[in-house]
Amino acid sequence: MSDIEIAPGKRARTAYSFDDIAIVPSRRTRDPEDVSTAWQIDAYKFDLPMLAAPMDSVVSPDTAIAIGKLGGLGVLNLEGLWTRYEDPRIPLGEIASMPDKHATKRMQEIYSAPIQPTLIKERIKQIRDAGITVAASLSPQRTAQLHKAVIDAGVDIFVIRGTTVSAEHVASETEALNLKKFIYELDVPVIVGGVATATGALHLMRAGAAGVLVGFGGGSAHTTRKVLGIEVPMASAVAEVASARREYLDESGGRYVHVIADGSVGRSGDIAKAIAMGADAVMMGSPLAKAVEAPGLGWHWGSEAHHQVLPRGERVAVGTSGTLEEILLGPSSAADGSMNLFGALRRAMATCGYSDVKSFQRVEVIIHRA
Repeated sequence: MSDIEIAPGKRARTAYSFDDIAIVPSRRTRDPEDVSTAWQIDAYKFDLPMLAAPMDSVVSPDTAIAIGKLGGLGVLNLEGLWTRYEDPRIPLGEIASMPDKHATKRMQEIYSAPIQPTLIKERIKQIRDAGITVAASLSPQRTAQLHKAVIDAGVDIFVIRGTTVSAEHVASETEALNLKKFIYELDVPVIVGGVATATGALHLMRAGAAGVLVGFGGGSAHTTRKVLGIEVPMASAVAEVASARREYLDESGGRYVHVIADGSVGRSGDIAKAIAMGADAVMMGSPLAKAVEAPGLGWHWGSEAHHQVLPRGERVAVGTSGTLEEILLGPSSAADGSMNLFGALRRAMATCGYSDVKSFQRVEVIIHRA
C-alpha cells in the first residue's frame, strides 16, 4: 500500500479491492483436469481451499457434514442457535419470516438465550460421527470460557473469529485472553482472525496461529464500515498479510502459517483473485447461504447482526440458487460466478498455466479500475 498525503500532517495508504485487480494469463495453459485445488493445513487435507464461515445462515451440523463430503471445511458457530436451542429450526424459521423493521431487535432477543455446553458436545459429536474433519468457532470474548468444552468434545481445528482480533488485547476491568499462552496449551491447530495488516498478522503468527483470517468490514451482511468506519480493501489486505507470512517464515526457521481470505469473496472470480494475492484458502458466507440446504432459508446474517449493544450487521435476503454441490462443484446454470465456484477456480488456474494453488499465488496481476 502506497502513501498519499490527504493534508499536511495526515497521510493515507492507497489500497485495492478484488474489483480493482485482474489476473494476467501467461504463455502457458493447461487442461483443467490436470489442475489440483487441494489444500492442507496441519495434518488435515481438503480437495477445496475453502472454509464455510461460522454463521448460522450457512453452517449447521448437517451442512458442515455435506461441505466436508464435498471437499471443503464447514466451521460451526458455537455461539449460535445450534448451541442455544435443542431445536434451532424454530428460531431459524422465525428469523427468516420476520419483517425487516423488527429483525434486529428480535434477533437480539433470540440470541440472548444461554449457550449450553451439553449442546456443544452434541453438535460436535454429530459432525465427528459422520467421519469428516470437525472445525468450530468461538469469538475471542467466549474462548476462555468455553474452549475446554470444545476441545473435550473432540474438535479437530479450532477457529477464533472476530471483527478484529489481536494478540494483545488491553482491558481494564476483565482479564484479557492471552492468545500466545492459550494457543500453545492446545493440541489442535488454531485459526485466528480477522486482521488486515502485516503488523497485526505477525503478532498472531508469533502467537502460534496455524492460520490467519484476513479481512474485516467487507462481508455482504456486515455494516462495520457504516457503524465503526472500519474496512480494508481485500486485495491489498491479503497481499500485505502474505508478505508477513514470508517474513515470519524466515524469522521462524520455516514455520508456514496459512493465509485465509475472509471477506468480499462473493463470486468465483474473487476466489481466484484472493489466491493470486497470496491466500492459501478462502472463507465464504453469502455464496453458501444461497444453497437449498442452507439453514438460513434464503437469508444471510452474521454474529454482528445480533450484538446486544452495538449491532454491526444485518439480515440480508440472498435467495436460493442451487444445491451445495452445484454451488461448489457445478454444474452451473448461471453465468455470474455464483455457481461451480471451484470449477471456475480450476479453469482460471489452467488458463494461466498453473497446476496447484501454491504455484498460482505467483500469477501476475494488474490494477484494473473501472
